[in-house]
Parts: sequence; C-alpha cells; structure tokens
Amino acid sequence: MPTLPNLVSAALDLPDLDKLALTGATHPPRILILYGSLRPQSFSRKAALEAERILRHFGAETRVFDPHDLPILDSVSADHPKVRQLREWSLWSEGQVWVSPERHGSPTAVFKNQIDWLPLEEGSVRPTQGRTLAVMQVCGGSQSFNVVNALRVLGRWMRMITIPNQSSVPKAWQEFDEQGRMKPSPYYDRIVDVMEELFKFTLLVRDRSDYLSSRYSERKGDLAAQTLAVASGAVALPGSAAADGAANDAATEAANEAEADTNTAIHPSAAARTPSACCGSACASNES
Repeated sequence: MPTLPNLVSAALDLPDLDKLALTGATHPPRILILYGSLRPQSFSRKAALEAERILRHFGAETRVFDPHDLPILDSVSADHPKVRQLREWSLWSEGQVWVSPERHGSPTAVFKNQIDWLPLEEGSVRPTQGRTLAVMQVCGGSQSFNVVNALRVLGRWMRMITIPNQSSVPKAWQEFDEQGRMKPSPYYDRIVDVMEELFKFTLLVRDRSDYLSSRYSERKGDLAAQTLAVASGAVALPGSAAADGAANDAATEAANEAEADTNTAIHPSAAARTPSACCGSACASNES
C-alpha cells in the first residue's frame, strides 16, 4: 500500500461494497418540484405538473412548490411562511425536479430566488446535500440547453446528485393543449425518460446519501475538533474503562496532528506567506 504521510488515517474511509448494501426504505420516494414562472399560462409550471403526474404513476409522493408570494432573498427574515415552507419541503424531499424557462440565456429570477433561499448549511443540517436532482427547461423559441447547464452548476453547488438525463422543450407554447396537458411527442417521451431515471436514482441513493456525500476533509475537521474538546476536558472519552488506554493513545495522536495543523496555520512557511497574485473580481465574488 502506498505511503501517504499527509493523510490522517483515522479520518479516512475505505470505500466498501458492504457499506452500500443497505436495506432500503419502503416508503414512496419523496420528490419536490420547483418551477420558475409566475405567468398564469406558465409553461414551466405545466411541464412541472406533467412531470408530477409521471412520478406519481411510478409511485412517488410529490409536492410542487408555488413561487408566488416568495419574497426576494433577504428582503424578509427566514421566518417568513413561504421561506419556511420551501426549506421544510426541501428537507422533506429525497429528490427534486427543477424546471425553469430560459430568460436572456439563463434561468429566471423567479427560479433562482427559490434556490437562493435554500442555505447550503443550517446548523448541522444541509437541506439539499445528497438528494437526487433532475433538471428541465422550457424554451419560447428554438431548443437551447443554457438553462439545464446552469441548473447542473447550481445542483453541484448545492451538493446534489444530478442524474445524467435532462429535458429541454423548444417552442413550449406548441407542446401543450388547452387543458394544459402535454401533447404526444419526442419531447414528452424525454420527460418520461427523465422522471423514470430520477425515480430509479432516488431509490438507489436515498438510504445511502449520507455515506456517499461524506467527505474526508470534513471528517478530519470533526476529528480534530473532537480531539481538542477531549484534551481540554470539555467532553469525556467514549468507551469502557478497559478501552481507555487505547482511546487515550488515539486521542493523543490525533491531538498532536491537530496541533501540528494549527501551528502550521499560525506559523506558515516562507513559501506559504508569499502572497499570490490577486484574482480580481473572483476575490470580490467570494467575499460577497
């Protein structure tokens, strides 16, 4: 086995098929659907409802969030009823469907506002991490993939598992009848494909999402924090008295590693202290 001197072995997980062979939950997959238009004849809403019908046919439990009355981000507190509903439904979900029109080559402000209200982390909970995601768009003109590409970036940023398939419906005004139902077409067939794939991926992922999205760097940080808490006497070591010696040895080793990391951060090498070229607008973007 290769020598990895910079690796904290206590924080490392060796992937194992047995860890993925979990007994799956038996309840229907829970899918949240978001759409991105407030128009009375919203085609993204019609596509969202068509997707919901297909998912329900497969046996999913679904909720469609209505973006009407959701305030602009930060114009109100997170206690607003619509904000609470959106966040609670995101936590409830095991998978999501995002459908947005294309406006000036990107998702609409109505849609983006919904995503912006979902925090990456709230306390120790991440409302979107590990959930499956299907992305779709509707176009007023010829077919485009700008929105689904942008939604994939958003999904990755929200630490979601975006399925490979996607749907883009061109000239959406031609694809729905007067009752708001989608007409038979290859575009309808593609939505069926996407929902089928989302349903399957959700069944595969939902009981394993915590394991699949667990990260070495975060486990290392948690281990260092726990070790420092034990060393300071803030918490007691776990385990029986018979295991105290081994636990103390492990804690001491981890504490030494954590102290070395801290000393490195406080007293960096000369190379680390050398400033790098500023990234200009990227710095400002990250700070904001």
